[in-house]
Order: sequence, then structure tokens, then C-alpha cells
Amino acid sequence: MSFQAYLDNIQAKTGKSPADFRRLATDKGFAEGGKLKAGVKAGAVVAWLKADFALGHGHAMAIVALLKGNKGERSPKKPGKA
Repeated sequence: MSFQAYLDNIQAKTGKSPADFRRLATDKGFAEGGKLKAGVKAGAVVAWLKADFALGHGHAMAIVALLKGNKGERSPKKPGKA
């Protein structure tokens, strides 16, 4: 499964976009400016995502990777563009 497929599945399940998760992580104190804060452990973020959004481990780790900046979501394609 591609990284984007993980993000798409997470959004379908939770109704939350990657931008929403960045904002929520900031509100929880895990992130600042949409990026994971130094010293925040992936396990803490994964536990939160599992508890609050019923995400599995792999999908929660996809959000961690997004917050770390290791991966990013693709930009939506414009209509009529390939």
C-alpha cells in the first residue's frame, strides 16, 4: 500500500485530513507548526491515535511519518490536468 493510500484510508475512516491531524497534534502538544516536536516519542502519538481514532498501528505510524516530515501527502490534481 502506498503512503498516499494510507492517508486516504485514514481520511475515509476518521473524516480527518492530514492537515486536520497536524492541527490536532499541535493542540495535543505533540507538534508545533505541523511538525513533530523534538523529544516527542512516536509511541505517544501512536497511543493517542489508536485511542482517539481507532487507527491501527500502521496507519498511526503513517501519521507519525507525516508529522516528522518523512513523508507528505500529494497535492490534489487540478481538474483537466494529468
